[in-house]
Formats: sequence, structure tokens, C-alpha cells
Amino acid sequence: MKNIYIAAFLLLAACGNGNISDDTTKTPQKSPAASLKMYALECGRIEMLDLSIFDIGGAYKGRSNSAVSSCYLIRHPKGDLLWDTGLPDALNQMQDGVANGPFHVSVPHTLSGQLADLGLAPKDIEFLSISHSHFDHAGNAGQYASATFIIQENEHSHMFRDDARKDQQTFPAYSALENAKTIKFTGTHDVFGDGSVMIIDTPGHTPGHTVLKLELENTGTILLTGDLYHLHEAREKRTIPVFNTDPEQTLKSMDKFEALAKANNARVIIQHSAKDFAALPKPPEYLD
Repeated sequence: MKNIYIAAFLLLAACGNGNISDDTTKTPQKSPAASLKMYALECGRIEMLDLSIFDIGGAYKGRSNSAVSSCYLIRHPKGDLLWDTGLPDALNQMQDGVANGPFHVSVPHTLSGQLADLGLAPKDIEFLSISHSHFDHAGNAGQYASATFIIQENEHSHMFRDDARKDQQTFPAYSALENAKTIKFTGTHDVFGDGSVMIIDTPGHTPGHTVLKLELENTGTILLTGDLYHLHEAREKRTIPVFNTDPEQTLKSMDKFEALAKANNARVIIQHSAKDFAALPKPPEYLD
């Protein structure tokens, strides 16, 4: 059953004379889902030149894949949540993109520019969360350090460990978050306190990897995968990238995710899937 909260309106019988109270001055309350909107933003393109690294068993040896780095703006009456920040906007200046190990990455459209088109500056974002701290999910995170940063506590420790500070490609992109107002959690975090936007820990890809669950009035339940899965085939075959921090945890997180998807009849969006992203409305359109 979908976890959609609907306000209940009760008619109270008047005492003694059996009349029914008819208070037409009250404004019916909307459910949290009724006001929620999800905007899909293209935050870079990734040519996965060597898919073999996406399975410890070598299922994808000799293959490549064209992927997207996607970000999401979640608009709620209590504030805006930015979920993932994609590849660095600075790559937009490199017309042909840049090679980065087994990837070729490019940013045709900046995250900041897409938010500006929606009338938003970085300072207008009230909440920031990232599924995890890899370069293609946290590439612009430091620009949103004025927001309240919501992060699984093990991921926070992972981001600011000594070895992470030595990575001069990734760490500078999010280092400003070390001094941001921060909410650290384990398990599940209810962003707005009404069940409409839930961040759920699914460790294994990184120590504190998370996914995002949304309850939308017309669309229903949405699950954004982060990097629990990179490919649809990975979901079917339960393949595990060679660079995951804990394969056993990854499998447990897959089980947890799939149970959640089934229980909520959720629409699953694999964030790196170009097909999934293409099926989403483009700003200023949105899912609700």
C-alpha cells in the first residue's frame, strides 16, 4: 500500500439535539504529497569506457555505456531539498569534456544555471543531501554549504577522513560542507517530518550510501537509487562494482531496497540510466 498521508475530516454530531456541526469556515488541509514537486536536472554526462569495473565477477567485460549524472530538486512547502549535485560545473568550460580514468565526462548544462532558470540561487536551497560522496554526485556540493546538510553519519566520517582530504579532485568540491549546519543520521531520516521525503541508508557502495524515497500525489512512490545500481542489468543480476567498500553490505542493501520498492509499488529511477532520465519531465515541468 502506498504510504500517502491523507488528511481526515470528521463531522462531529452535536450533543443533545442530534444536529450536525456545519463549520464551512475551515480550510481543508492538503496531504504532504499534494504540494510536493520533483524536478529532474541533468548534471553531466558520463561515458563509461570500461564496464568491467562495475562487477567483481566480470559480467560486463569488454562493454561500455553512455550514462547521465542526474540531480533532483525536491520542492516542499517547508523548503527545497537538492539531492545530489552531479559533476563539477567547471567542466562546462571544457567543450569536449575530459577523460577521468575509465570515464569520459562532460557538463553541457550547469547545475547552477538550471536552478537559476527556476529562479533559485545556491543560497535559496534550504536542504542539501547527497547519496554518497563520489565525484559525480558531490561535484558542486560545496556551493550549497549555506543549506542544512543531511548525511548518513558513516558517510560524513568517510568524506572527512584523512585519505579523503588527500584527493584533490574530489575533496575540494565538497570541503566547505565540513562547516555547514549538518544533520547526521542512521537508518532513515524524514526530511520534512511528514513522511513525504525520506532518506534511507543503503550502505555498501560507500559506508553511508543512501537512497531517496518520495511520495507524490499523482505519481505515487518514487525511489532514487543513488549508485546502489548503475545499470538496469545490475539490478536484475545484483552485480557489485569492484570499487564498492563492502560487497556483503551492498547485497543486504539491495534486499532492503527491493522490499521497499515492492511494498510501495514504487517507480524506481536508476540515477545513471539515460533511459530513466529521458523519461522524466524536463524543467520547468516536474513530477508531482
